[in-house]
Amino acid sequence: MNVNINSVHFKVDAKLENFITEKLKKLDSLYDGIIGGEVGLKLENTEEKENKIVDVRLLLSGYDLMAEKQAKTFEEAADTAINAVRKQLIKRKEKQKQ
Repeated sequence: MNVNINSVHFKVDAKLENFITEKLKKLDSLYDGIIGGEVGLKLENTEEKENKIVDVRLLLSGYDLMAEKQAKTFEEAADTAINAVRKQLIKRKEKQKQ
């Protein structure tokens, strides 16, 4: 699976990039029709601690699955967003079996 990671107004370090890529690549084993993934990272300019936003878009043949999460760290936001996409993927797979 090809994963594109885009960040707004900052450079993503390799550790975070690898973390996100590995998490997304694990979804390949759940579903064969995954074309790729796109991840957007941005910092919200607020006083709140939960100012890291991650949006995940999983490209499937036919349509896309999306999730956006906000948390204190990019890792936490990415983890919850990818888990949300995983749940959507499992639902889609179950619908196709019926």
